[in-house]
Amino acid sequence: MYAGGPVLWAILAVAILMWTFILERFIYLRQVHPGRVRATVAAWDERSDHTSWYAHKIRRAMISEVHSDASRYLLLIKTLIAVCPLLGLVGTVTGMVHVFDVMAITGTGNARGMAEGISRATIPTMSGLVVALSGLIFSARLDSRAQIEREQLADSMEL
Repeated sequence: MYAGGPVLWAILAVAILMWTFILERFIYLRQVHPGRVRATVAAWDERSDHTSWYAHKIRRAMISEVHSDASRYLLLIKTLIAVCPLLGLVGTVTGMVHVFDVMAITGTGNARGMAEGISRATIPTMSGLVVALSGLIFSARLDSRAQIEREQLADSMEL
């Protein structure tokens, strides 16, 4: 962690936060959401009116509410994904500033000092990209799953 500089700690904090929300969403969709869908379908089936304009509005609102619960935190997850490469870029800039400081003080003869700055420049960039790419894969899966759940709920609520 030292070789990446202080920006690496920020990337780690964002990664932990992002993965906490991703895991929470997977647990919700696996354990809580099916019960929520069953309750919504049961509430719809209990209604005597399924064909009126008002019933269509109620159905749409019920589907929207369940979908909103299923897709909660997805925007936050996507924002955290977008922040990771930017933090990596900040690490690149601070690492290069360190390299230039070493060059200004000791000249180009201090290879060890320059290598430290270069590692501070490259490690956060790579870390930010790895965290963002892994989060992007799972975010897309969550987004797709929420959309599929919405369509299945709409299909199960007969008009």
